[in-house]
Amino acid sequence: MSGDSTLVFKNEPSEAPMAAADRASLLVNPGFGKVFTDYMVTIRYKEGQGWHEPRVHARGPIQLDPATAVLHYAQEIFEGLKAYRQEDGGAALFRADANARRFAESARRMAMAPLPESLFLEACRQLVSVDRDWIPSGEGAALYLRPFMIATEVFLGVKPASEYLFMVIASSVGAYFKGGASAVTLWVSQDYSRAGPGGTGTAKCGGNYAASLVAQAEAIREGCDQVVFLDAAEHRWVEELGGMNMFFVMEDGTLITPPLGGTILPGITRDSLLTLARDAGMTVREERYAMDQWRADAESGRLREAFACGTAAVVTPVGRVRNAEFDFTVGNGGPGLVSGRLKDALVDIQRGLAPDPHGWVERLF
Repeated sequence: MSGDSTLVFKNEPSEAPMAAADRASLLVNPGFGKVFTDYMVTIRYKEGQGWHEPRVHARGPIQLDPATAVLHYAQEIFEGLKAYRQEDGGAALFRADANARRFAESARRMAMAPLPESLFLEACRQLVSVDRDWIPSGEGAALYLRPFMIATEVFLGVKPASEYLFMVIASSVGAYFKGGASAVTLWVSQDYSRAGPGGTGTAKCGGNYAASLVAQAEAIREGCDQVVFLDAAEHRWVEELGGMNMFFVMEDGTLITPPLGGTILPGITRDSLLTLARDAGMTVREERYAMDQWRADAESGRLREAFACGTAAVVTPVGRVRNAEFDFTVGNGGPGLVSGRLKDALVDIQRGLAPDPHGWVERLF
């Protein structure tokens, strides 16, 4: 199969795929991001030549020159999406076209060569097909795909690179949080911001996540599960977690989420939940929500639920919010009815258990 009219993927069988019994043992409890499949996809880009040499081959190390551009100037982007096991044993991708579009947008923001969306999609299809036996079954389980691209030109000098390497690797995963995380506790960062106006907040680049790690480490030291960031300009408005978007459910059933606005990653799970909420007749508002308002609404009971969402964890209820100045509980401190219903509706579509009115699911086999 070809990702566009001119490129055909070369499939190179692995000389040492994992034995079926060993693979089955790993899939019993894979955790998240630690169990990797037999294969990967690579496609190269060179200025003047374009995208070329698409290959599906055995997963292995990347050899890089010490002066490779990505190591010095951080031109790097990535995506995260899942292939889900269906009830009849087949598999399907969920909204991979949206990931392909966001990947191209991230590339443009980072001055990288955008990968044609058709090539992105075909690379994912090819990898899922060859690694189909690595797709786990069970609640919360999936084959997590990690497409990414790095600048590979060898030079020292601040400019966009002229060569890139696009890759897709895959990991068999279970639930993102150990035990399923009935509800998490958030630490509100006072000293750090995730992104600012004009920055890279809307791009899915590694630098955004690296910048969040010191705040996340602070959250862990304080006994919290995740950090939540406020806006960089006023340090007042709730934006997002280090890797998840935020939602709030009010007493009248209204669903509120911070607007994208250039500093928040346009999450595909976020967009899916907004659509499903509207389908269910809920009032949905994308508007700014202040930290002091969050606290006041939680303490008065006007706020009934809060939850975070993303591809890895899907939907994660927020039960408690803390920092050095306050400590409050959201709702009953556990999972809420609205977040539970939205998560079930989304997961049922992903696994082929419910109708797919928006054409989000692509059946692969």
